[in-house]
Amino acid sequence: MITLCTYPSLYGLADNNPYGLKVVAFLRLCGLPYQQKHIVDAHDAPRGQLPYILDGGTVIGDSDLIIAHLILQHRLPVDDDLSEAERRIDHMIRRTLDDLYWVMSYSRWSDARFWPLFRNQLLSTHPDLTEALLEAAREYNLKRYHFQGIGRYDPDQVYDRGLTDLNAIAGTLADRPFLFGDTPHSIDTALMGFLPNIYWYEIDTPLRAFVAAQPNLVDFCRRTAPLVSLTQPA
Repeated sequence: MITLCTYPSLYGLADNNPYGLKVVAFLRLCGLPYQQKHIVDAHDAPRGQLPYILDGGTVIGDSDLIIAHLILQHRLPVDDDLSEAERRIDHMIRRTLDDLYWVMSYSRWSDARFWPLFRNQLLSTHPDLTEALLEAAREYNLKRYHFQGIGRYDPDQVYDRGLTDLNAIAGTLADRPFLFGDTPHSIDTALMGFLPNIYWYEIDTPLRAFVAAQPNLVDFCRRTAPLVSLTQPA
């Protein structure tokens, strides 16, 4: 059985990190049996990052590489019907989500308005976590934001960037159930990793306010909730 290692759950979601939640959604969408392990210390993970999977004797990190491996190893037809034009859109949406990730992370770990709420929710949900551990994680993340660049901008400028990403996603999804119509593909599980990780959080960041104001994004989050919830669907 596949073992998926991710960060801890939060607000009823199977992972509080969008990349881990993306893999959860993919595994469930494709009906692959798996077990999930929630960990905090990513020291032993490939490249020191979560999520990663153990699939037989193979260890793979990076959500896109995980999904590519699962498609090949388990002969999954999830993306077989995509045209070349759709595959290019798929790629651009993934890169937009990679940009959005930094704004999401900043809103939780850096913004002084929201950090205490995020910290307190983690502590109350996971008694094994300590305030000292989370403060150390915050200091690490603040350094990441500085070197990545986003930590050098004013908060309004940071959120403008994320809101532009979300606006592009909302416009591309439009009124379709999934990005390319009625059938979900792997790119939709990427959206499931990010959008619910904003919408279902009880932290009213500018990102959450935007998602909550878009009927198509709200509908997407509500319809796909069983694929990302902490409790696996039967």
